[in-house]
Amino acid sequence: MEEVLEAYQRPYDPLRPMICIDETNKQLIKQTRIPCAPDQPQRIDYEYERMGVVDIFMIFEPLVDGGKL
Repeated sequence: MEEVLEAYQRPYDPLRPMICIDETNKQLIKQTRIPCAPDQPQRIDYEYERMGVVDIFMIFEPLVDGGKL
């Protein structure tokens, strides 16, 4: 762990840029509740239809300050 923390302390080197990658996945859902009649109070329901999952990736270079180096 200490080696990783030391890497963030290194000065910027354009020949050896530090690239960070993060990823997550999210479940895609579709609401399946039926709307209420106009004269009825709103009802809250927890039913949904599963529509799959999506993977989200983020790749960035933390030592670059908005491309102003």
